[in-house]
Amino acid sequence: MDPRIEAFLQALAARHYAAHTLAAYRRDLTSLAASTPKSLSDLTTHDLRQALAQSAAKGHSPRSLARRLSCWRQFFDWLLQSESPDWASGTSATRPNPATSLRAPRPGRPLPRALPVDAALAFVDGPKAMVPAPAAPDWRSLRDQAMVELLYGCGLRLSELIGLDIRDTGQKNGWIDLPVAEVTVWGKGGKRRSVPMGQPALTALEAWLLVRTERQEQQPQDAPKSLAVFLNDRGQRLSGRSVQRRLLHRAQAMGMGQTVHPHMLRHSFASHLLQSSGDLRGVQELLGHAQIATTQVYTHLDFQRLAQVYDQAHPRALKKGNNTKL
Repeated sequence: MDPRIEAFLQALAARHYAAHTLAAYRRDLTSLAASTPKSLSDLTTHDLRQALAQSAAKGHSPRSLARRLSCWRQFFDWLLQSESPDWASGTSATRPNPATSLRAPRPGRPLPRALPVDAALAFVDGPKAMVPAPAAPDWRSLRDQAMVELLYGCGLRLSELIGLDIRDTGQKNGWIDLPVAEVTVWGKGGKRRSVPMGQPALTALEAWLLVRTERQEQQPQDAPKSLAVFLNDRGQRLSGRSVQRRLLHRAQAMGMGQTVHPHMLRHSFASHLLQSSGDLRGVQELLGHAQIATTQVYTHLDFQRLAQVYDQAHPRALKKGNNTKL
């Protein structure tokens, strides 16, 4: 790998960029370096435009292309300001960033997929609502129930959920506060927010924490004790991929006929809360969105719901030939 790429990524890591963002930027820059025989410092706007076109031809989405272009802009800005010998003779005025004038295709903004209220409640209640519950629930069932309650009841992102600790450690991890029924998380951009927990989430979390403590006490004395709220079979912090698999298994066990992923529960939280309250600013704060425009997408979901009610109930919406009386 070009050492300048590694140095750039280290600079971003020092600014607390998320791990998945750093991994994506690493792929974007190594792919760019591999696509040309030139040194990265010799690339021109024309070279980058060709690289962008090649990525589009390979089927990369407009969103991926926009992220790739953003990565390139940041990298060349950093390169211009660094003390690299390749750029020492130039300045930003005489040697502009070659990615600045490029524009990625404008992505269409798909509406987030949210579950209907009844389906969301059924999913959170889980398979136990469909069949008699066992006398002693499996510890994974208790853990999964607490996770699902927090995802839907608090609108947490997947990264925020798995980053939760049992107490405030002073690090960039979130934590739970049972006495005040509150969960505090660090969202995108290192923005901290606190979200109240409802009684079902609090009850499920308390039940899981009792089992969690018992499982940790059964581990060898010299085994490292994780502070993570949600643990895997080895007693370590649960991964995001494991959470996704558990939600998929839950949906399949319930015969839902669709995939339910963590962000769908966050979308459902936002959509259902907005339908009930109409408080867009409040939903924005609970979701941790920096811009109100990001939250406004849920108003489109609400409009879709109202349009369906209209189509089903209003006489002027009835299709020709439909003589149903209301």
